[in-house]
Amino acid sequence: MSLLDIYVLGAPILREETRPVTDVGPVFQKLVDDMFETMYAAKGIGLAAPQVGRTERVAVVDVEGARHVIVNPEIVLREGSQKGEEGCLSIPDVYADVDRAMRVVVKAQDREGKPIEIDATELLARCLQHEIDHLHGKLFIDYLGLLKRRAALKKWEKLRAGDKSLTRTIEALEVAQHHHRDEEL
Repeated sequence: MSLLDIYVLGAPILREETRPVTDVGPVFQKLVDDMFETMYAAKGIGLAAPQVGRTERVAVVDVEGARHVIVNPEIVLREGSQKGEEGCLSIPDVYADVDRAMRVVVKAQDREGKPIEIDATELLARCLQHEIDHLHGKLFIDYLGLLKRRAALKKWEKLRAGDKSLTRTIEALEVAQHHHRDEEL
């Protein structure tokens, strides 16, 4: 397995529509493994292919020990509402409250291409919505009102301190089995 660079806000690939996955062979399996490894090293709970510079319609999530690979996902049901803080591995250290559905049902394929359905609530529902948005070129900051979005972008520019690179390199570390509150989607 390999750690992949994570593309950050400003990289065009983060705003692109992904392409459906049609081949789940060895190259795809390695991508999924590398995405999990990168997500854990970056202390995230979700990672979508565009965040690692890829156009495949796939994301990986691990919320409270529930590990999922979602291939060609589609949200078929949204219920309720929840407001909660989100962050993003592509916009590190920037957080904001985002309204999402409390419950979602996602139809997708697993990493072998078999049909699956995930009925998720609370944090898993939030994470799935966040990652599926990435697969369609949407970021959590797009849900913010004008003033909060401007504040988030200003914070991002300040954190970047003139750095114009479009990727960040993730350093290898011992991957913990447990996630913490400060982890990002």
